[in-house]
Amino acid sequence: MSRTLGELSVLLQARLVGDPAIEIDSIASIASAQPGDLIFIDDPRRLTEAEASQASAILAAEFATTSSKPLLIAAHPRQAFARAANWLTEAASPSPSIHSTAIIHATAQLDPTVTVEEGAIIRSNVHIAANTTIGAGSVLGPNVTIGRDCHIYPSVTIYPGTTLGDRVILHAGAVLGSDGFGYVRDTATGRYERFPQIGRLVLEDDVEIGANSTIDRGALDETRICRGTKIDNLVHIGHNVKIGEDVVIAAQTGLSGSSTVGNQVIIGGQVGIADHVRIEEGAILGAQSGIPSKKVIRGKGIVFWGTPARPIKDYLKDLATLARLSKEK
Repeated sequence: MSRTLGELSVLLQARLVGDPAIEIDSIASIASAQPGDLIFIDDPRRLTEAEASQASAILAAEFATTSSKPLLIAAHPRQAFARAANWLTEAASPSPSIHSTAIIHATAQLDPTVTVEEGAIIRSNVHIAANTTIGAGSVLGPNVTIGRDCHIYPSVTIYPGTTLGDRVILHAGAVLGSDGFGYVRDTATGRYERFPQIGRLVLEDDVEIGANSTIDRGALDETRICRGTKIDNLVHIGHNVKIGEDVVIAAQTGLSGSSTVGNQVIIGGQVGIADHVRIEEGAILGAQSGIPSKKVIRGKGIVFWGTPARPIKDYLKDLATLARLSKEK
């Protein structure tokens, strides 16, 4: 569904320079833009290139006072562009429907606006709120609760008792609420016995989980992912982990059991976090960092790197020392 520049300017709280009646169908890059597309620039050196594109309008910062194309002027054009893209996508949402091949238990409670795609399985006592979509082939175990405006992509598995808040996004292949990796070793025989994994998993509002990521339920209590956290593809989160608000975790990272991550932490790709670690608010872990068991990482806005992870200044100093010593040999 098209939206006018006038509507977009109100949504984005952006100043409009040009015809408010011009219709925008989608967003695009400068290189691939077609008529009806909105593009953005945050570098004044790209304004000429943007004007030469086929886009119908440009979203830019205050540096773009005049242009041969209509302009939307925003304080933060990249953020405004993301919001415009989400709004245009939401406008094209399909009408709610239950596919004939879906299997839904008689005790499940689905709002009339819920969409369930081909082959999805919804078991007993599941509750799904308004405007949520369950993708093809997904399986929701008993007593799962899902909030409103969620999007569950195909082939997602949600184990029994898991709770999702509103506006949660689960990408294809994600597994939520599986048993944690917990065993007790018999000192006499050397064999391992399973430790109970009877806790639960809670995802709060506005959480997004990437494709093929896995999050374990708590052993006896709960695993919790707090509001606004975004988790990339192929991430594993162990049992009893608590992740704070607005955390960002990149691909192939692993968090061991009973670790705690504070609000607004940034974790790069392939980071390994051992058990009972505490990452305090605002810390930044660089890619491939390693955090030993029971370590505390503290320092808002400080980048930590290496194994064991330490402030990047110390890490780079150590590298320089090693380089100097190798030359002296």
